[in-house]
Parts: sequence; C-alpha cells; structure tokens
Amino acid sequence: MAGEGVTAIYIDLLFLLNFVANYLLLLGSGRMAGSVLRRPRIAAGAGLGAVYAAAVFLPGGMWLAAWPCKVGSAVLMVLIAYGGAPGLLRACVLFFGASAALAGGVLGVELLGGTSLTVANGVFYSHVDLRLLLLLFILCYFLLSLFFRGVGRHRRRELTAVRLRMLDREIDLTALIDSGHTLTDPATNRPVIVADAGCLAPWLPPGIRAEEPVESLQRCRELGLSGARLIPYRAVGVERGLLLALRASWVSVGGKPQGSLLVALSPTPVGDGSGYQALIGAPG
Repeated sequence: MAGEGVTAIYIDLLFLLNFVANYLLLLGSGRMAGSVLRRPRIAAGAGLGAVYAAAVFLPGGMWLAAWPCKVGSAVLMVLIAYGGAPGLLRACVLFFGASAALAGGVLGVELLGGTSLTVANGVFYSHVDLRLLLLLFILCYFLLSLFFRGVGRHRRRELTAVRLRMLDREIDLTALIDSGHTLTDPATNRPVIVADAGCLAPWLPPGIRAEEPVESLQRCRELGLSGARLIPYRAVGVERGLLLALRASWVSVGGKPQGSLLVALSPTPVGDGSGYQALIGAPG
C-alpha cells in the first residue's frame, strides 16, 4: 500500500508504534488531570487507537481517516481509559493537547532529520529504527509532563481506587495520594487513611459520630468493635485535635494489598469537589 514517501506499510509495526504512543499519551493525560490510573483500561484504550490506525490502511479503510472518525476514536479511547472517573473532561482536553504537541514534535524531527515519520493520514509510521521512535515517544512524554505540570489540578498528587473491608462490609472509595499527608498510627507507625465520615455514614453503627470522637469511642467499645481508637492530629486552623479511627481488616490501594489499616473519620469533607472521599500518604 502506497503513501506519500512510503512504499510499504507493515501493519504489525504500525500497530506497535501507535499503541506505545497512545499509551504514553493516555497515561500522561490522566496523570496530569489527576484521574484514577487503571493501567489495564489505559492499555485497552491505547489498543483501540492502534487498531484504528491499522484499520485506516487496510483495503477499504481510507474513509476512517476523515476528521469525524479521528475525533470519535480519540474520544472513545479516553472514555475507555477514564470513563466514569473524576477528571474525565480534563483528561480528554489534555489528551487532545498532548496529541497535538506530540504531532508537532514528530514534525520537527522530520524537518530536522529529513526522515519521514508520518504518513498522509496522520498516523505514526516509519522505516527508521524502532528503538529511535520509542525513545522519541518517551522523550515527548516526559517533556509534556514537565510542560503541563501546572495544568493538573493536584500536580504531584494522584487519585487512586481504595477498597477496604470494615464493619463486615467491603467499601470502595476514591482516595487522593498526598505527599503532605503524614498521619500514622502511633502504635504501629503504619499510615492512616482519613475518610469523609459522611460517605461512610451508611455503614456506621448508630451512635457513632465523627464530631464526637471521645463519646463515639466509648460507643464502639460498648458495641464490641475492636481496634477502634483516637488518633491525634494537627491541621491548618487546628492546633490539636482527635479523630475517631476504626480498623479495616484489609485494604487495597490501587489494587495492591496493604494489610490492615486504621481509617480515621473526618467530621468535615476531605475532598475539594474533585470526586475523592479519602486521603492517604504517598507510598514510601
């Protein structure tokens, strides 16, 4: 199959190049947007984009190169990667911006090196060393991350999925990984998850109120809830305070088991409207 400056198209190479480029673009866009990063979903979105790129050059597939198809496939990629998660619109806008920046970088390489890295339809393809192209994509990814560092709402912070088993229930939350969150269990020095008590209210026994930690601790003891304790903390505007903490028998953060952790109940919302209900410290 012929194109401008290209005499043959190898579908396997075309798929691989576009899969790597799409994966890095989706990953970087989600990270900058502060979205929950689910890498299997990101890989699925990148795979769809790579299939689309290959389909353009199959017999009868040229109609897929039209702009409506390109935009539709890009939106569908973002939906697969981040659909239903906070920051979806932000991730979509950043994905389009990062894609345009990467295309500009590739065009610059073309002009400087006299090497054709693209074809007429705007799909990545080249006969040059595959390792060189992979290096180019990775370099563009890091440059974009630096350029858009201030665009993501949480910058060095990241949203992640948290699942915990507490009070004989499995509870799913979205948590913000914040390097400034250093609250730990004084007895074990293990990290403490701070969760919005309002979100956990449906699972809390009657009489347990985050606004009354001391009285609620006594109520926990009356109910036989082992592991409940008070956690001292400091915050902006609070010189010294106490949080009621309940023990989760197991916790997974981003799909990785963390064992048993304390979950402190915050009487005020911990989120800022970005869709998370808990705070955890950055992994050590």
